[in-house]
Amino acid sequence: MSISSDEVNFLVYRYLQESGFSHSAFTFGIESHISQSNINGALVPPAALISIIQKGLQYVEAEVSINEDGTLFDGRPIESLSLIDAVMPDVVQTRQQVYKDKLAQQQAAAASSTTAAATAKNGENTANGEENGSHTLSNHHSDIMEVDRAVEIPASKAMVLRGHESEVFICAWNPVSDLLASGSGDSTARIWNLSESSAGGSTQLVLRHCIREGGQDVPSNKDVTSLDWNSEGTLLATGSYDGFARIWTKDGNLASTLGQHKGPIFALKWNKKGNFILSAGVDKTTIIWDAHTGEAKQQFPFHSAPALDVDWQSNNTFASCSTDMCIHVCKLGQDRPVKTFQGHTNEVNAIKWDPTGNLLASCSDDMTLKLWSMKQDTCVHDLQAHSKEIYTIKWSPTGPGTNNPNANLMLARVGII
Repeated sequence: MSISSDEVNFLVYRYLQESGFSHSAFTFGIESHISQSNINGALVPPAALISIIQKGLQYVEAEVSINEDGTLFDGRPIESLSLIDAVMPDVVQTRQQVYKDKLAQQQAAAASSTTAAATAKNGENTANGEENGSHTLSNHHSDIMEVDRAVEIPASKAMVLRGHESEVFICAWNPVSDLLASGSGDSTARIWNLSESSAGGSTQLVLRHCIREGGQDVPSNKDVTSLDWNSEGTLLATGSYDGFARIWTKDGNLASTLGQHKGPIFALKWNKKGNFILSAGVDKTTIIWDAHTGEAKQQFPFHSAPALDVDWQSNNTFASCSTDMCIHVCKLGQDRPVKTFQGHTNEVNAIKWDPTGNLLASCSDDMTLKLWSMKQDTCVHDLQAHSKEIYTIKWSPTGPGTNNPNANLMLARVGII
């Protein structure tokens, strides 16, 4: 049996993702260089870490409860251990000794009924304690699932799209037709046609993300974590942990591969005109790409840590945020930021311009949501309501600059209250 640190790190990384600890997974993935791993994530089943821990726990339980000849101590069923008990050598040795002492007492003909009753009583208490320990672990897992099911949607009103072989990280509606794009840890993006549903579900196009090795295309085995449709709904851009951005037609054909980032891509956006694509990567840079030629128009190396999100203000001006706690506003052709906003005290996870491009919203691990204006250096508003990190934000499609100009402009954010 062999265990490598890369394998352990990958299972921990997947566990964090599956448990909803997206920010912790991101940080751990960067520090452990998950993107450089050769492990095919699509082949690793869900809950792999929990599964292997459970098997190890069962082995320890057997070690405690079974004699060397394979018979059970005292003929009793194997009793469950808590995970913490299982990793404490003193506890395991004590349990083994308890079973051996119990067996010796039962074999002694002179043992009094009082002693036997006390032993049985102690055994029941121990068993109850074990069961309670397992129940606590079960409750903890149930709590996580209850959070995931907080908003219940009747089955009659839900459509489940099945096909991905690993976690789904992101999805985006086509702005023109009934198409939904999704990106997954199985190194694919998929385009679902909801207007062509059948008994087996909606039809889907599989966009396999491959890299060139040995003169042939092979699966990249990296997560597809960002995607965006152009305004006409004819092209889909995807960003992957393999460091490449790709442009696909809505029919699922690969139109272009964009390669200049030196690591995973965390975000990408089309501009409204549809001639440029903007990407942000772990290499601390943002890049504007020519969507027609696939060439990099300009690379912006202004952040001192991984860039996490980007958003266009106009067709050639954009904002970017980073784990360096800074927000830069940059313009194509300029060799330095047009504006830099500083005020967050922790990593800035997401940014969004309002429909008019006048206000920029940002959210952070510092538990605040801030609004910025190009007219001043400090934030216009500092909203503090969350008690944990805020991961994403979204402006409502209302107010000036939208199809509902008379409705109030609102801002939604997602975090942990």
